[in-house]
Amino acid sequence: MSLLPIAGHWFERRRVDDAITLLWEPHVHPFLRCNIWHVRGRDCDLLIDTGMGIASLTAAASDLFGRALITVLTHTHMDHCGGACEFADVRVHAAEADALAMSGNHLPIDIAAWTADEISWIAAMGYDISGGLITAIPHAGFDPARHRLAPASASRHLAEGDLVSTGDRTFEVLHLPGHSPGSIGLWEGASGTLFSGDALYDGHLLDAIPGSDVATYRATMERLRDLPVQIVHAGHEQSFGRERCRHLIDTYLERRVP
Repeated sequence: MSLLPIAGHWFERRRVDDAITLLWEPHVHPFLRCNIWHVRGRDCDLLIDTGMGIASLTAAASDLFGRALITVLTHTHMDHCGGACEFADVRVHAAEADALAMSGNHLPIDIAAWTADEISWIAAMGYDISGGLITAIPHAGFDPARHRLAPASASRHLAEGDLVSTGDRTFEVLHLPGHSPGSIGLWEGASGTLFSGDALYDGHLLDAIPGSDVATYRATMERLRDLPVQIVHAGHEQSFGRERCRHLIDTYLERRVP
């Protein structure tokens, strides 16, 4: 039986502009607190990533999800794909599709089941998870030790250059491997808007975890450095503009000299 308190609500949200809403899970440790982006479109809406799957995203944001919806996963780490099973039109890079369809292929949210090595490599990246990955439970009877991510099916496999359209906005799929083999971003050239997933955010970028690759990550960073971004809406932390984007990339490339 969990001794954690029951959360009054699991998700919080903030309206970014007339079309974009940011949702997040405040009771999840920052290490796994994913940014969930909802983009209102003319013909359909776009959802980018789905959080941990601990509580129902569709129930919490039913007012946002009343129209046709395309769900794009930037990759299939547990904090980004946990709620994907709730949606019908789910799109992901082909390199991540098998992981999405597998049940129980992620670490449990109860760190009592983690090995000392698993905890230590996270600590080495500056994240103290000794207090656990969640600070509350979504409802009475929820047992973190028994929770597992539900498998989901991809309705479409995405690849470099594919387009995702809401009718009035068109996003190009950028394959941005390094953090994971099938990491992608969504790029709207008309506005200079990049949804970058975990390829780039204003925090410690993870390139030493299973499935990551430093050399590939460097190539992704060099590519993003030349992208004429105006705003980056990332998979974690706050959004940022072009100057901060270049600074983060340059810092990474200096730290990861070949």
